[in-house]
Amino acid sequence: MTSLFDQFEQASMKTRNNNFTTAEMSSLGYINMTLEQDAPIFSKTKKDFTPSDKITHVAIANKQLAVAMANNTLFRMNLNNPQQHDEISLAKYTATCRLTNLFVDPTGNHLLLTFAPKSLEGGPELLYLSRKSNKLKSTTKFRGHEFTEVAWNHLNDSESTTGPILLGTSKGLIFETEIVLEGDKFFTSGFSSSLEQYWRQVFDIGKGTNTPITGLEYHKVLGGDKYVIFAATPSRLYYFVGRAEHEEKPLLQQVFNRYLNIPEKDTYIDSESNLKYSRLKFWSENLTVPNSFAWTTEKEIICGQFESGVDDSMSTLKKKTRTIKYPKPLYEDYSVSQKYPIAIALTEFHILLAYTDTIKGVCLLNEDVVYEDNYNEAFGKLINMVKDASTGEIWAITENAVFRFKVTKEERNVWQIFCENQQFDLAKKYSRGNEAFHNQVLIKEADMLFNRKEYKLSAQRYAETQSSFEEICLKFIQVEQQDSLKIFLRRKLDTLKPQDKTQITMIVIWVVELYLCKLEEKRLAGLEQSAAYSDVQKEFETFLALSEVSDCIKKNKSTIYELMSSHGDKSNLIKLTIVNKDFEQLIRHHIYKNSFHEALEVLKSQNKHDLYYQFAPILMQELPKYTVKALIEQGKKLVPVRLLPALVTCEGELHAKEVMKYLEFCIDKLNNTDKAIHNFLLSLYAKHDKDKLMQYLNAQGQELSLVNYDVHFALRLCQDNADLKEACVQLSGLLGLWESAVDLALTINLKLAKQLADMPPEEDVELRKKLWLKIAQHVVSGKNDIQQAMEFLQQCDLIRIEDILPFFSDFVTIDHFKEAICNSLKEYNQHIQDLKDEMEEATKSAHLVREDIQSFRNRFTFISSDETCEVCSVTLMIRPFYMFPCQHKFHTDCLMNELNPLLGPAKKNKLADLERQLKILNSQTNVDNVSTGSGMSAREIVKSEIDNIVASECLFCGENMIRNIDKPFIEDYEYDKIAKEWE
Repeated sequence: MTSLFDQFEQASMKTRNNNFTTAEMSSLGYINMTLEQDAPIFSKTKKDFTPSDKITHVAIANKQLAVAMANNTLFRMNLNNPQQHDEISLAKYTATCRLTNLFVDPTGNHLLLTFAPKSLEGGPELLYLSRKSNKLKSTTKFRGHEFTEVAWNHLNDSESTTGPILLGTSKGLIFETEIVLEGDKFFTSGFSSSLEQYWRQVFDIGKGTNTPITGLEYHKVLGGDKYVIFAATPSRLYYFVGRAEHEEKPLLQQVFNRYLNIPEKDTYIDSESNLKYSRLKFWSENLTVPNSFAWTTEKEIICGQFESGVDDSMSTLKKKTRTIKYPKPLYEDYSVSQKYPIAIALTEFHILLAYTDTIKGVCLLNEDVVYEDNYNEAFGKLINMVKDASTGEIWAITENAVFRFKVTKEERNVWQIFCENQQFDLAKKYSRGNEAFHNQVLIKEADMLFNRKEYKLSAQRYAETQSSFEEICLKFIQVEQQDSLKIFLRRKLDTLKPQDKTQITMIVIWVVELYLCKLEEKRLAGLEQSAAYSDVQKEFETFLALSEVSDCIKKNKSTIYELMSSHGDKSNLIKLTIVNKDFEQLIRHHIYKNSFHEALEVLKSQNKHDLYYQFAPILMQELPKYTVKALIEQGKKLVPVRLLPALVTCEGELHAKEVMKYLEFCIDKLNNTDKAIHNFLLSLYAKHDKDKLMQYLNAQGQELSLVNYDVHFALRLCQDNADLKEACVQLSGLLGLWESAVDLALTINLKLAKQLADMPPEEDVELRKKLWLKIAQHVVSGKNDIQQAMEFLQQCDLIRIEDILPFFSDFVTIDHFKEAICNSLKEYNQHIQDLKDEMEEATKSAHLVREDIQSFRNRFTFISSDETCEVCSVTLMIRPFYMFPCQHKFHTDCLMNELNPLLGPAKKNKLADLERQLKILNSQTNVDNVSTGSGMSAREIVKSEIDNIVASECLFCGENMIRNIDKPFIEDYEYDKIAKEWE
């Protein structure tokens, strides 16, 4: 057994031979730190079991141990519970025979013991032992055959039957049988007590020679009726595959029948051997159908992969096999003959070789010895090494001890071997658990592809590594592989996290630059219409559509736009601005190309109204008609005042016409009242359209507070233009400059002056008369036309003949005014007569009023004793009261209480003061004797004034009731109370 020091030295040698050094790992940003030494791949522990005698044979399955000892005893034990054990004597059978082997099925329920005769007198035996029984049973059908191998049914889980099994003999015969306990047989043959349900020879490999079957196993392919069978002899490995379409027994006869007409050489692989035995073992990932196998002969180990659903013949299986030489001893002793393994155990990547004094572990991938364990005399020589078919555990059994092997991460270093063999898919598979190792595999694969000049594939692999970004980029740049560099950058972009904003930005801009260079190169070569150019363009558009790329471009738009512009890629620039809805840049680009119509269409297609204010100046200069149409279509969405800078810069008749059109729309349709808009429109009218100016001024009216333009600005503007006198007249009148307005109007036409003279307020007679006199003076003094002056007097009733006489020259005789003077005198006489008539009518009316007053004083009515107050509904005559001509009657105090809230503040205060005076007067004596100048006492005067306030009109019929018609019948503070009363 090797010492701990020797094992440490071996591990150190392995580490020194490792191609992936610590320096390499550190250069990639990984720290090669190990807190404790890795556990060895193979380690063993001794089972707490001491046999009563030397062990000669052993079988283990499903934690059930069966050992045969030199004292002719069979010992069985449950390895999970060592207390469950028993011993069975074999002395009865070993008297004439010797035990050759033990075979236990995968469930541990069925055990077969094979015996060979010691002399010619005896014969071979096959005994059966159930786990539930201590009694050995003999199989009568197979007497005379020495069985060397058993192929168990791996799908059988019954405790009472083995299911169909295969038995191999020392002469190369293969039998199929099924052993069933007596009580579970389906049929019997007379009174036979045989264990075999049926038995039949199904194949003969030996062909009459002493060729023993040294390995035998069969499996059913899951999900069908397909079976695979392996059979080994000392020098050959046979492989059979076929279907058992019928359930009739023997079941596997159908598989072997297929090979009766197939040349034997197509059913096996051979290896020269002088040994009388070989070993065949399997490894299964899920402990069902095997995935690989190993077959040891005298000269070599043949191992291979196996796929039950694919490998239908030995020829396909041969392609997956390879040969491994036996490990050489550390110190070769030529005096000692070559040792061969007595048993083997197969794992996924290693094979354990058991010799009589040592166990070696060999890696199947590189044939290195990774484990060696020597057994000293204390434990005795090795008897066997067994792998539990149900649990996968490996057991080593010596003459005096039982050891269990533990396999720990046997795949830990296989990635290095796969990597060295350039089996990178497998290397990546087994290195995923360690990021540093996985990265090394990717680097090796990428380097290999790069050296083979498979640049695009290498770029994909480099992107998955943690290698220096700059170093990889330089490698592709040096070999001028821009497409591969582009692939590397794109794949690298996929590996970045959203928070790696700087790296994402750099890569995106670089990839965009590479695409633009590629497209520019093809355009310069005249391939813009080719399929290759279209493919690159589609690839570029796909890249730009990626979410992380789109987000990056939005944050770096100016840089991307500059790149596209520098490469002259106008098409992609326009597409990008449309995708990103960067209409500002798109409009700028169209304007830069003098494509003003396209720019206007883009402007109309978007919803950012600020862009109208930004680009209206240049569009108004180039396309005034279409721009104004677009502005009008926007309607209230735009603020006209913000468009003024664009409109003011326009010059020329055509531009002015369109600007006026938009301003008129703002005023007429949008009802805009901004003074700036109105002033600008007025200035354009003053310059380009005088008729519309007057229409505009007339539409605005003559009320200074209602016009929307600056009148002073308008007046100054019109005064600067000699052709706008009429507008000056109207504006002067609007400002109240009536005299100057009339003076200016007289220079235009007399009719305008007359209209202006009638505009001042009617109550300002003096002003109107003054204006008319100005007009009269102009008419008389200018033309000295008496007839026209007389007609003028008829047009204005404020001026008389005497007002205009001073304007005539001294040479004019009175004869010329005779008619006018006579008419004036007649008018005076008529006016005097009208005044007399009015005075007479007033005198008559006063007389009628006095008569009515006198009649009211003598008027009376009858009141019955049951009359009640209209307010309180109490008898009227018990308190002072008022009665109105409308027949409504009120107590004095009720009337005053109802009327008081309805009076105004002045009357309310006066009524309170009169009541206070009346109260004072009532408290004084002899007040009635005190008379005033009117002949009435002071009390009567106060009461009369109170009556004038209280009784001037009926409470229900007077104006107070009409004024308070909107007053609710129920006050707010009374609502809740009345609502409860109505419930």
